[in-house]
Amino acid sequence: MTSPEPQSPAPQPPEPESKDRVYRSVPAIAGGVLLLAITGWLGIDAIVSGEGRTPWLALAVLLLVVPLVIAFTLRPAVYAGDDRLRIRNPFRLVVVPWGQVASLRSSYSNEVLTESGAKYQLWAVPVSLRARKKAARREMRATAQARREMGRDEGRGAALGMRAGLDGGLGGDSVSDGPARAETDRIMDELRGLHEARHQAESARGEVTVRWAYEVLAPALAGAVLVLILVVTG
Repeated sequence: MTSPEPQSPAPQPPEPESKDRVYRSVPAIAGGVLLLAITGWLGIDAIVSGEGRTPWLALAVLLLVVPLVIAFTLRPAVYAGDDRLRIRNPFRLVVVPWGQVASLRSSYSNEVLTESGAKYQLWAVPVSLRARKKAARREMRATAQARREMGRDEGRGAALGMRAGLDGGLGGDSVSDGPARAETDRIMDELRGLHEARHQAESARGEVTVRWAYEVLAPALAGAVLVLILVVTG
């Protein structure tokens, strides 16, 4: 009697790859779409109804302006993965492994500093001083409300105090929600947390790479040359 052949273990399904977190500026995208619509409308109208050199000049201006509008409004994005940070700025694509990130700094602009001392601005996460002031005012109102609640709770019994605390937790602004922060400041907090968790990982090591966006620079440069030629020879 022959013994049954041992069965090979079933192959394990591959672990799903974690997707990058993508951060982009919604106001910049909206403004870019509006600018492209206006530029396209004016440019196409000049090409169709213009006379003499006007259609060629309008075409050259479109070739110059459209790539620049896309570069500064629609193109910027920040991709944060488990191993690296990809920064897509108007004219460059910068890939920084978390092991090479020294710090993430916020002042008048949000920036990433590398171990080698290089600094790269996060165009897709712009600093809004107005949003910071709005968040500070909201935090002050929440703090003042919490102090008023504490003042009213003083002198009450333990049961009433617990009930008031529960009722206050179900209300509008709650101290347990944490300090009010502007949207871009919350994004920077998330990036700092991801950096802190992953900067020592073996897979997060590597070199910083920078690639120029020739797909933006080439047409813009060609448009600028054409505009210059048409203006000089006109």
